[in-house]
Amino acid sequence: MSDDWQECMDCGVSAARKAGEVVREALKSEGYMSVMLKSSPADLVTETDQKVESMIISSIREKFPTHSFIGEESVAAGESSVLTDNPTWIIDPIDGTTNFVHRFPFVAVSIGFAVKKELEFGVVYSCMEDKMYTARKGKGAFCNGVQLKVSGQEDITKSLIITELGSNRNPDTVKRVLANMDRLLCIPIHGRTI
Repeated sequence: MSDDWQECMDCGVSAARKAGEVVREALKSEGYMSVMLKSSPADLVTETDQKVESMIISSIREKFPTHSFIGEESVAAGESSVLTDNPTWIIDPIDGTTNFVHRFPFVAVSIGFAVKKELEFGVVYSCMEDKMYTARKGKGAFCNGVQLKVSGQEDITKSLIITELGSNRNPDTVKRVLANMDRLLCIPIHGRTI
């Protein structure tokens, strides 16, 4: 990764931390949360999603005015999302909006960065846990600066499996997701869980 991209990654980490503060405060707030639907009743957006996305884009654009942006909420509102060769920031301001709406604290700010249509790095900030996950192309993944490694466990029957059903309620998609879940449930897991 060139030094230019390291400067971008540092900017992304900083933007994610600032956005995380806004998300944390909103989660702690007891006030009314405005919730709107996007593609289905399971696909939600809040004013905080929109505010955080705008804040991230503004802070990054200030430093890198020639870069492009693809924001989940902007695209849901009708903006185009064309990935070009230009340096492009891909933003999910509140990854886990349904959790956020229910004040379930497992939410993150997710920012990716692509150049020539290839990802160079990603930043995921788990706001309530204060965990900053970063990964750079060819350099590994880290949590708060400590390199992450897979467990080495190759036997699925001795693994903890975590899954999420997603927000797409299209009948064909739901059938496919449930078929995959059925395959997982039929594995003899000997006391382990999904």
